[in-house]
Amino acid sequence: EAAFKVLGDKCTAGRDASVQALLTFMYDRLGGSLREEGYSAQEVDAVLALRPQRLAEVPKRLAAVRAFAALPEAAALAAANKRIGNILKKTDAVDPHANPALFQEAAEHALFAAMQQAAPVAQAQFEAGDYTASLQSLAALRAPVDAFFDGVMVNAEALDVRLNRLGLLQSLHNAMNRVADLSKLAT
Repeated sequence: EAAFKVLGDKCTAGRDASVQALLTFMYDRLGGSLREEGYSAQEVDAVLALRPQRLAEVPKRLAAVRAFAALPEAAALAAANKRIGNILKKTDAVDPHANPALFQEAAEHALFAAMQQAAPVAQAQFEAGDYTASLQSLAALRAPVDAFFDGVMVNAEALDVRLNRLGLLQSLHNAMNRVADLSKLAT
C-alpha cells in the first residue's frame, strides 16, 4: 500500500490489480522457498491457498497440515473437503447454519451432532494458535462425513431441505479450512 502511494503512477494495471499481482508474486516466491525447505507441494499449497496475513504463522500451519496428513482420517477428509468445495461452488452463497428440524436422514443428525462436539473445540484451539490440535480435533468427523455422503442426497428436491443440507456442508467446510485448504491434500 505504501509503495503504491509512491510508485502507483508507474502501475498501468491500477491499484487493485497491482496489489494482487504483488501478493501473488510474494506468495509464489514464499511457496518456492518452503518447498526448498522440504515441505511438499501439497502442504505448501494447502497453507498458502488461504493467503495467511501473518507470514510468521505459516510454519505453524505447515506443521499442523503435516501432522494432519499423517492421520489415517486425513485422506478421506481431504477428499470429502474437495467434494464439499465442488458442491458449494455450484451454488449461490449459503448460510452456514443448519436446522436439525429439517433433517430427514440419520446421517444428517449424526454429522450435525459430531460437528456440535468437534467444531467448537477445534475453533477454540485455532483461536489459541494450536493449529495442530485444531485439525486433529476435526479428524473425529471422518465417520459421520463418510456416512453423510453415503446416505444423503444433498440436492434434495425440497428447497428448504436442500438449503439446510448445503448449510450443514458450508459449516463443515468453514471448520475444516481455518488452518489450511485441506482439499489441496486430496490426491
